[in-house]
Amino acid sequence: MKKEVILLDHGSGGKLSNDLVSALMLPVFDNTILSRLGDSATLDVGGTRLAFSTDSYVVDPIFFPGGNIGDLAVNGTVNDIAMSGATPLYLSVGLIIEEGFSVSDLETIVQSMGRAARTAGVSIVTGDTKVVNRGAADKIFINTSGIGLIPEGIHIEGGNARPGDRIILSGTMGDHGITILNQREGLSFDAPVQSDSAPLNHMVARMLAASRNIHVLRDPTRGGVGTILNEVALQSNVGIRIVESGLPVNSSVAGLCELLGLDPLYVANEGKLIAVVASEDAERVLSVVREDPFGLDACIIGEVVSAHPGRVVLETIIGGERIIDMPTGEKLPRIC
Repeated sequence: MKKEVILLDHGSGGKLSNDLVSALMLPVFDNTILSRLGDSATLDVGGTRLAFSTDSYVVDPIFFPGGNIGDLAVNGTVNDIAMSGATPLYLSVGLIIEEGFSVSDLETIVQSMGRAARTAGVSIVTGDTKVVNRGAADKIFINTSGIGLIPEGIHIEGGNARPGDRIILSGTMGDHGITILNQREGLSFDAPVQSDSAPLNHMVARMLAASRNIHVLRDPTRGGVGTILNEVALQSNVGIRIVESGLPVNSSVAGLCELLGLDPLYVANEGKLIAVVASEDAERVLSVVREDPFGLDACIIGEVVSAHPGRVVLETIIGGERIIDMPTGEKLPRIC
């Protein structure tokens, strides 16, 4: 690492985040489970395969159209577990609360976490609460960890993409990130945007019932679709080609991104998934995703290729090509 202090960029999910993990953390913690660098760890315990994941939520503001920090925390960990093909079962919840925080707001957050857990079909079975001095935290931070059961015969990892596979995106890009930015900055745009925060485990279960040829599942949160596709290309040592005309973006989000100089490919989502699927099953899986209430705008956005391994290339609307690299800066800090 070349930087002497931690920057917001190190939490962006982009190049500096990857540098932080690979240069500082992996050499210390490295093992065969961690080195896969998936959304969750895959564990073999007594012949049973489990998925285990943890995440911390520091979003600002804590309330926003479409949700709040509480249901975001539950949905986020449920989705990370589901991205290994697992059925999420149990969550833990850790709360770090700033002195002076409103009890009424805390009740609202906890109630929303309970509703989100029931919707996802998981149980919150343990937790911890800490209160810190005023100014030592920003209102409330939440950590959620979870475990889930991986069905027999399911082996989904970021390094499994193969040339010829099709890439499915389950809906429009950037809804969550633009909603947070709109609320945080007090922008006066009247465009109707709201977070896409949602549990995706039921969608994944139906996808796996339709096909066992799903090679990769990822949810494009920090860093957006562009960053996740780069990670898959690097882990699988393949090229990825996507088509600009096929990228789904809500018109309000597209307009706000244009005004703010943001690329929707790099804006965070909290209720979308990317699936890399064998070509012969892609249309079947796409049909199943579109039947889910959180997948109505799903589409095939590109394919895996053998050319330019480790690179993502965008075919532009005018027929040119553009390299989609990992972002180098944190455009939207504290997005989740």
